[in-house]
Amino acid sequence: MTTTLAVFLLLNAVWNVVVWPAFFRRIARDPRARDASGRRTRFFTVHAVLIGVSLLLAAVSLVFGLIGLFS
Repeated sequence: MTTTLAVFLLLNAVWNVVVWPAFFRRIARDPRARDASGRRTRFFTVHAVLIGVSLLLAAVSLVFGLIGLFS
């Protein structure tokens, strides 16, 4: 069971690292990401924070997955 959970955490980490950077590129190109004077909007900031938290959780999943796999 521990190995299964560790593999699940590793797959979760990989999924997040693959999906979220691509989503960030789409958000950065979205017209709603900048106002008329070129400054970042709340739309951009909120999505950047959500993506940052997701990537942080991916790093935590990676660490705990590796600990579970090799302990």
